[in-house]
Amino acid sequence: MEFEVIIKTLSKYWPMFLRGTGVTLLISMIGTTIGFIIGLLIGIIRTVPMPEKGVKKYILKIINAFLSVYIEVFRGTPMIVQAMVIYYGSKQAFNINMSPLFAGIFIVSINTGAYMAEIVRGGIVSIDKGQFEAAYALGMSHNQTMLNVVLPQVIRNILPATGNEFVINIKDTSVLNVISVTELYFQTKSVAGIQYKYFEAFFIASVIYFVMTFIVTRILRYIERKIDGPENYILYANQMQVETPEDALRRQKLHDIH
Repeated sequence: MEFEVIIKTLSKYWPMFLRGTGVTLLISMIGTTIGFIIGLLIGIIRTVPMPEKGVKKYILKIINAFLSVYIEVFRGTPMIVQAMVIYYGSKQAFNINMSPLFAGIFIVSINTGAYMAEIVRGGIVSIDKGQFEAAYALGMSHNQTMLNVVLPQVIRNILPATGNEFVINIKDTSVLNVISVTELYFQTKSVAGIQYKYFEAFFIASVIYFVMTFIVTRILRYIERKIDGPENYILYANQMQVETPEDALRRQKLHDIH
């Protein structure tokens, strides 16, 4: 029976599946974190108000042009092609020998950074302009406004998109097998090649991928709910307090009496 073969494959080769899962999580976690930082910095730079004149204006234009090229290139080409070009191209063109693991983290980071840059820029643009004007009226500089007023809202708003990028990276690390990164897909292909049973090996891999993405999605949703806070609030003596179900029932009874 196929189920028995799947169990035997898992019991015999579980260390390989485990190592591959660990590498996949390591690359996706580090790559998403670095990519988020890259995207945050680029998003902030691309929303800096353009000076009317002076050297700063031309410097900012050059920087924005360079960042636009970076974003368009890495959003417009597949990660598998980027992996081949960066890993093998760096050896041939610059004589730089990167380990497959380092190359994988680097590729995922800069790819994620390109997507996160547009997500952050969109988050900043979506903030009401009145908040910028109010901060400027209070005497805040642009940097102070971004740090204290805008970015806390932006980070909260883009959290679902950031989590989505993390889930995508967990799956997309599979393309890094072309540069011999020993992630889950690479290890699964090795197991399948050893025993010539591809369905069983890749069925196990599909279950592992699903479990990883399912758990990550649930954790991120839990974090979102914690950031949002309780749904119901009541105001007592200029102090915000949480309204418990008992408080709500008591308030309804008082309302019915009156």
